[in-house]
Parts: sequence; structure tokens; C-alpha cells
Amino acid sequence: MTAAARLLIVDDEPELVEVLQEYFTGLGHAVLTAGNAMQARVLMTAQPPDLAILDIRMPGEDGLSLARWVREHCPGTGIIMLTTAAQVIDRVVGLEIGADDYLGKPFDMRELQARVSSVLRRREAAPQSPEQMPPGMAAFGRCRLNLVARKLYGPDGSEIAITSMEYDLLQVLSNNPNRVLNRDQLMEHAHHKDWDVFDRSIDLRIMRLRRKIEPDPTKPEVIKTVRGAGYMYVQARRD
Repeated sequence: MTAAARLLIVDDEPELVEVLQEYFTGLGHAVLTAGNAMQARVLMTAQPPDLAILDIRMPGEDGLSLARWVREHCPGTGIIMLTTAAQVIDRVVGLEIGADDYLGKPFDMRELQARVSSVLRRREAAPQSPEQMPPGMAAFGRCRLNLVARKLYGPDGSEIAITSMEYDLLQVLSNNPNRVLNRDQLMEHAHHKDWDVFDRSIDLRIMRLRRKIEPDPTKPEVIKTVRGAGYMYVQARRD
């Protein structure tokens, strides 16, 4: 059995969504749901799921268009398309777009589970590198920084409140991964000339950020202190 994963189910049939959510939650997965492509984009922008189950035929933007967007913006996310038996051309197009698998409706729940497990295993065998993060997103450990919306999201996709100055610090660090920056450089790149290098204001903001993004703020692994030199954002392999 594969490890617990973060799944997103996108379908305009509320009854089916409810059944799928209950089933996969019972298997230990974290399951989010969306009734249309717009809702799905919001959820995936906050934090890309490990796997998305997309219905092809939805009102408005269909599943094929959404799958194309997922492949471009969330390259590490697996995709399973749900189709009807007669939609052979949709299956072909879906696979050409980059879907990992497809399943015709109606389907047996155990078969869908087997296909989900198979896609997750294949994805786990090919881990994503930091460069494969979606455009406009930066990883800080298990947290995600949206550089367009200027928002920070936790591992569960919930927003973590940050100040504008905290965002500026995170942005500077994300632009300089695995590089030591001293206080002068942080102030210069963040364009906060009013910060006083001697009043330890940057140190205090770094400390507050660690409380928000580090699993153990007393033993920082994401924003490390380089004694006598400054701070370094460690860009690790995406989990």
C-alpha cells in the first residue's frame, strides 16, 4: 500500500465527490474537493496535490483544459482522468496532454484505488527537484510561498499570516537559494533602507518566520544561521 497522499477530486457531481472523499479519506489520504476548474485552480495554487482526479465533462472549463493547466503549473502532480465509455478521443487527448491514467464511468472503486496507488508509486519513484516548483511559487520546507499573491501557505494548504516585511525577507531568500546573505545584503535586496543593521530587527523577523515555517524553530533547517556571516535559505528537494 502506498503512503498517505494529498488528493484533489474535481467533479461537478456532488454525490460522486462525497463518495470518493469518504472512500479515500478512509484509506488515510488527505482529500480536497472542487466542483469546477476555477475552485481547483485556487486549491492547487495554494499547494499542489500529489494527485488530482479530474472529470473531463464539466460545465464551463472542462477537465482537459484543467489537466493542461495542471501539467504546466503543477508538474509534480499526478493526473487521473474520469471519462465515459464513449469518450475514446478524450482519453487519447488526455494522455497526450500529460495525464497519467484514465478510468471510464461508471467504475469500480477498487479499480480507481489501484490506479491511484499505481500513479502515486510512479511519482514517488521520480521525485521532483526544486526547479520543478510551479511558476510563481517557492518552497520553504513544507510551506509554500506564492510570489504573485504574496501569501504563505502551510503543509495543509491553509494560509499563514505574514507581514509585508516578512514577505519581503522570504522573497529575497527565495531569489538567493543556498547562498549566505548578511544583514546589509538582506536590507539592500528587500529595499528597506529604514532597517537599522545594528538594532537586530532582521534577526527578530527571521526568528518570527522560523516559528511559522520550521518544524522545530530551535533547530532551523530551512533558514539557517551561518555564524559570523548571515543567513542562508536552504532549498531542499521537494517532499
